[in-house]
Amino acid sequence: MIFHLLLLMLLSDVGKSSASNITALEKQIFHYIDENQNKFVQVLKEWVAVESDSIQPKYRQNITQMIEIAKDKLQALGADVCIINLPIHQQQDDQNSALPPVILAELGKDENKPTVCFYGHLDVMPAKKADGWETDPYILTERNGNLYGRGATDDKGPVLAWIHAVEAFRLQNLKIPVNIKFVLEGMEEAGSTGLEDLIKNENERFFSNISYIVISDNTWLSKSTPALTYGSRGNACFAVTVEGGVKDLHSGAAGGIVHEPMSDLIALLDSLVDSSGHILIPGIYDDVSCIVEEQKKQYEPIAFNLTEYKADVGVTTLLYDTKEDILSHLWCYPSLSVHGIEGAFHEPGIKTVIPRKVIGKFSIRQVPDMNLTTVETQVKQHLRDVFAKRQSPNKLTVEMTLGAMPWFADSREPQYEAAKKAIKKVFQKDPDMIRDGSTIPIASMFEKITKKKVMMFPIGASDDGEHSQQEKISRYNYINGTKVFASFLLEISELHKD
Repeated sequence: MIFHLLLLMLLSDVGKSSASNITALEKQIFHYIDENQNKFVQVLKEWVAVESDSIQPKYRQNITQMIEIAKDKLQALGADVCIINLPIHQQQDDQNSALPPVILAELGKDENKPTVCFYGHLDVMPAKKADGWETDPYILTERNGNLYGRGATDDKGPVLAWIHAVEAFRLQNLKIPVNIKFVLEGMEEAGSTGLEDLIKNENERFFSNISYIVISDNTWLSKSTPALTYGSRGNACFAVTVEGGVKDLHSGAAGGIVHEPMSDLIALLDSLVDSSGHILIPGIYDDVSCIVEEQKKQYEPIAFNLTEYKADVGVTTLLYDTKEDILSHLWCYPSLSVHGIEGAFHEPGIKTVIPRKVIGKFSIRQVPDMNLTTVETQVKQHLRDVFAKRQSPNKLTVEMTLGAMPWFADSREPQYEAAKKAIKKVFQKDPDMIRDGSTIPIASMFEKITKKKVMMFPIGASDDGEHSQQEKISRYNYINGTKVFASFLLEISELHKD
């Protein structure tokens, strides 16, 4: 009880030191959000309870249920909601599965106002308590000010923060200062299947009059300093297959007299990257944009604690030991990671078998101005050259199984300026301007198709553990995230008046 009282005092005190910058309207909105924070947490609890796992097709009906819940929530605020059904999707083994629908919703059609389009997703990664969760992942549990549950930060919490921000206007009979649109899907964790075609089909209608697209599907770089994201790396995923004879072999009967596919594959994977993280594929760095001095200067004010970062990652040593080197290699240089080998024996104990076919899986995170087609060509040629030197009779196949382009934005654009002002009012500090080392395909997808400006506007902290066994969002971030989104709508409106 004492903790909750202290937290309530902290939340209500936000902005007092900069009260002169907060308008009377914002004070009214912030007060409403503070007064209704327990209700907002309860709604998040109800949303987390829906096991909307998009990875396993058997849970697709739960995603449809989640879409209906979100639709009702938006309609209650007066939004015009359109449910777009997606086509049947063919899964592996020729199994067909109905894709969950997508929500396209809008509030306001004033031609004199800017239109902000928010994208979010309602699906989650698989989770079960046996994976190592301390609590049931589908029962939102508050502990020490943190709200634990699958989807709490990725992405149900941020989606609800946007909806609650709109609610703070609507339920107080206040005019929303912008037109706002929502795109809510249920297949993001499974690759946003079907969404690209929908965006193309709606580009001349739903997306035609929007000013900005905002995505809140990543996290800050630190636990306490807010951030705005202006870039992310792309990703090229590869499968390299080595196939030998017609069957698995006993190592006692054939070991030492056959060309083993596993030995070939290990040699191929070992040729990709050295122990310092440098990619060994010829030409891979040729198109990488140089890190200019202006970029390095942006690192200086960023709140980055090396000890804290290593603790979050769960390691004692990194490849680099300065903030500048770590951020440069995380954001501005490509990286190559080996993810697994399919076909190899992996159960406890030992199975003395030579597998006839093995598949190695790896990915390359790309940065501007790398080209997907060029990367694919370089990887395939390199692996063929290495394989040829082994003079193996086995069959080699290399396939790029997934490709997503990097995304980069100009952090000086109006939407970023409005977000900076909102963050300063709510969190009383300037945000870190960061790039994301991971891949957010939806950002580049939206930008490429709609030709609109995209901004990443996270509210989750670096230790929220999206996809992990203890995923959470703090009550502080959830409630103040709602405030900062409401303030952003006001700020972007003011910029358009100037």
